[in-house]
Amino acid sequence: MKTSDSGTGTGTDTVRAGRRTVEIHRPDKVLFPDDGLTKADVVGYYRRVAASMVPQLRGRPLMLERLPEGPGGPQFMQKDTPDHYPDWIRRVRVAKEGGTVTHTVCDDKATLLFLADQACLTFHRWLSRAGRPHHPDRLVFDLDPPGPDFEAVREAARQLCALLDELGLPSLLMTTGSKGLHVTVPLDGAGDFDAVRGFAQQVAQVLAERHPDRLTTAVRKKSRGDRLYLDVQRNAYAQTAVAPWSLRPKAGAPVAAPISREQLDDPHLTAQSWSLQDVAAVLEQAGSRPWSGVPARGCSLRPARRRLDALR
Repeated sequence: MKTSDSGTGTGTDTVRAGRRTVEIHRPDKVLFPDDGLTKADVVGYYRRVAASMVPQLRGRPLMLERLPEGPGGPQFMQKDTPDHYPDWIRRVRVAKEGGTVTHTVCDDKATLLFLADQACLTFHRWLSRAGRPHHPDRLVFDLDPPGPDFEAVREAARQLCALLDELGLPSLLMTTGSKGLHVTVPLDGAGDFDAVRGFAQQVAQVLAERHPDRLTTAVRKKSRGDRLYLDVQRNAYAQTAVAPWSLRPKAGAPVAAPISREQLDDPHLTAQSWSLQDVAAVLEQAGSRPWSGVPARGCSLRPARRRLDALR
């Protein structure tokens, strides 16, 4: 990045991204005041992690979490793409109740950096792709701790992955950068959201019945006690999940980081083990390709449904 007005919080920088030049406005604007991290730091991070992150965003409608003043300031959950966005940024129009909404799609590094300049700190992606919005190719289990003990999350993730192994389904693990972990199953996109969510609910129910003292599918908080909630509610049309390698608008600027199955056994692992404060560690994690053991092609749920029925 080339600085034109350093230290003032004003001015404009430029950064190259492929064949495009992206302007960065007010690069010295502090976005994480407790940590002294600026918009230039945010853009620089997304520039360095783009090779790992863009493939996770490509082709998917996005909901953009924008914080122009950083955590503690105004927060916008942006769905519609503003008219002033450049023509070269891809858009997709999808149905919503009573009309349509035009989402931004991030297909390249230049788009990622442009959105970072718009103070988009966190990228939330659809579980389906723009071309087939009603057919998810991702199934997500959201595991948040019932209290401060992250061991409950690690144990639940181990148990869930073991059950998915029984069903012949691959699993991808990710710290959320917030409180817990996501366990994701890549799908072939054959089923619609109702079918996928129904399957996820059945998996969660089987797991909760195996470990009734620690896990629950109870939606109401007062019914959970100190048990971990197996949340499958994200598996619905127009719902989103935080994208891999996204920053989170929290103190320390934590990152949602993919992890390997082996890393799940690290007793020091937390939801915020990686952050913008140590970009080198994030890049090292990305370079380790923690999801490389899972086939890129999504799987069918039909064989897994038969195996699940046999367990119930």
